[in-house]
Amino acid sequence: MGNETNEFDRVTMFGADWCRDCRRSKALLDSLGVDYEYVDVEADLSAADRAEAISGRKNIPVVVLPNGKHFVEPSDAELRGELEAAGVL
Repeated sequence: MGNETNEFDRVTMFGADWCRDCRRSKALLDSLGVDYEYVDVEADLSAADRAEAISGRKNIPVVVLPNGKHFVEPSDAELRGELEAAGVL
């Protein structure tokens, strides 16, 4: 499911304001009080390439956990479960 590189020391989310799934995942992270870095792929043109390199897909959001796992377009339930499993929550 996720690659196991550990280049991120906290949750990182690649997304864009126009993306409905990105807004949903961002709202979940905010409501759970997760310390995360939001990388706007529109504001940082290299970010889209970085997100694609991580996931192998052009879809966003890409959420990367500190343990190296990543998720593309996760549901709220999936994201919450993985945050709990990773000890982030």
